[in-house]
Amino acid sequence: MDLAVLSLFIPTFFFVSITPGMCMTLALTLGMSVGVRRTMWMMWGELLGVATVAIAAVLGVAALMFKYPLAFNVFKLLGGGYLLFIAYQMWMNKGKMAIPDTLDSNQTLARSGLFSQGFVTAIANPKGWAFMVSLLPPFIHADQPLTPQLTLLVSIILVSEFTCMMLYATGGKSLGLLISKRQNVQLINRISATLMSVVAIWLLIS
Repeated sequence: MDLAVLSLFIPTFFFVSITPGMCMTLALTLGMSVGVRRTMWMMWGELLGVATVAIAAVLGVAALMFKYPLAFNVFKLLGGGYLLFIAYQMWMNKGKMAIPDTLDSNQTLARSGLFSQGFVTAIANPKGWAFMVSLLPPFIHADQPLTPQLTLLVSIILVSEFTCMMLYATGGKSLGLLISKRQNVQLINRISATLMSVVAIWLLIS
């Protein structure tokens, strides 16, 4: 995998990760309520869930890529169009946060409960699946071995996710105040939307 592709993938996925969604705001609220050390159990569960979704998405699309090249080209066009649609939605977003209203920290103090909560949040998030299916396959080259490419991309994703969750969990009240302002969330969304649009256009013309 060449450096040009990685230089596009890394910032794109970082800004997708840092956008205030369920996992990041869950890390923020748990960080403030149960502490960073306990919140890390949720993070391990979330990282396992994200890795599971990413690997399943790539393997499914890769099978389609190798067996049905024409179908993959159609999928690629649909994926590019979907990314443009998501980018438009993110650009137009008014800056709402996705903090879960029903979070009860008293029910998630056990390590197993925190781990399960992170894993289920990642696995059960339909937007997470949609992002992985649309965003990852364009960076996979059919003429190169799949395993090293997938290992590298998933490693980058997990480092990005963990870094962003730690920023949210350790940010505490100051970060909470920062992203409670709509204009700040809107700025992050628009940076993510711009990078995602670049990926979508690249996917459509490649």
